[in-house]
Amino acid sequence: MMDELLSQDEINALLSGQGFGSATGGSDAGGAQESTKVLDDVAGLFATSTGSVFGMLAGKDVRAAVTSKETIPQKDFVSKPGDAAFCFRVSASGLDDAPTVLVMTRTGALTLADLMMGGEGKDLPSEASELFLNAAQEGLSQVVGAAFTSMSGLLGGRRLLPENVSSALETEEWLPFAEGTPDDPSWVVSISVSIEGLDAFPLWLLLPMPVATKIAEEIEAAMAPKEAPKPASGQQQAPAAPRTQNVQSSAPSMAAAAYEPPTYGNIVDQSSVDVRPAEFIPLTQKTASGPASRIDLIADIPVRVTVELGRTRKNISDILNMTPGSVIELDKMAGEPVDVLVNSKLIAKGEVVVIDENFGVRITEIVSSSGKVRSL
Repeated sequence: MMDELLSQDEINALLSGQGFGSATGGSDAGGAQESTKVLDDVAGLFATSTGSVFGMLAGKDVRAAVTSKETIPQKDFVSKPGDAAFCFRVSASGLDDAPTVLVMTRTGALTLADLMMGGEGKDLPSEASELFLNAAQEGLSQVVGAAFTSMSGLLGGRRLLPENVSSALETEEWLPFAEGTPDDPSWVVSISVSIEGLDAFPLWLLLPMPVATKIAEEIEAAMAPKEAPKPASGQQQAPAAPRTQNVQSSAPSMAAAAYEPPTYGNIVDQSSVDVRPAEFIPLTQKTASGPASRIDLIADIPVRVTVELGRTRKNISDILNMTPGSVIELDKMAGEPVDVLVNSKLIAKGEVVVIDENFGVRITEIVSSSGKVRSL
């Protein structure tokens, strides 16, 4: 397995457009180094977005740190999440529909889903229901949306939108990028997510290596300093404006909250900078609508609604003796309201009505808003 991993020289060769085994030297090596730094910044953006979204949902201190970056064949990644992997796929509109994949373990996906629905990420269900998977998908959609917004700044304001969103709990043979071959190289970023009071869990970002290289090239082009216009003949050239020193740290940033996009040597005219006191919106006291704001994040997720006429208990012998025409007596009196359940949780009561040729329920009583949130 170790022989199949790519060395740093091979990663640099990919980033500079060379084949494996080619020598890297001169300006090509410098370009590869710059591309690697750009991709480090992209990894930091996704870590920052992960920490921000998860922190908002949990209402606790969250640390999302990049722990590793590597280029491996996509078939070698499949074993990392374990037996079940929650795979979130999206394409970037505005970036040639670049495919992007986020992968979580089953436990990580359930934790995120529970936070999305107002829980604390502790009492997780034993099975990953459709409701939980939809909630996890919505949470990762927000992570990608926040990361794309930050990437827009590195791309000179280009608008990036997540499209073709899909997710699945992969348990059989699968590949992150199903349209590719198992040996296609993928750039894999591992992010460790630590939420106060919960065990840390991993999140992986995957990009096809050609896509990662293309993103690095376009960011470099967008952030490159613009050449000043040449003065007309006979005119004296104005003195050059002072340049800001661009210092790059050789160690990768492990704290997502401290990440700041680099300037890539932008020219700043200090004499034209308008300096003024900062104005901040007054802080308001946190209201009791916290759970409601979190539930709004999953307002579009479909749920199963059931109307229950009544219940009863029967022995197996009674069940076996049933014939057409048998009557089962329920625990409800005639005229009593029926129960309206969402995902097996009571949210309302109503009376049965007939609309054309279909049955319906007219709501006569509904539980409180806080009760509905706890039921969901």
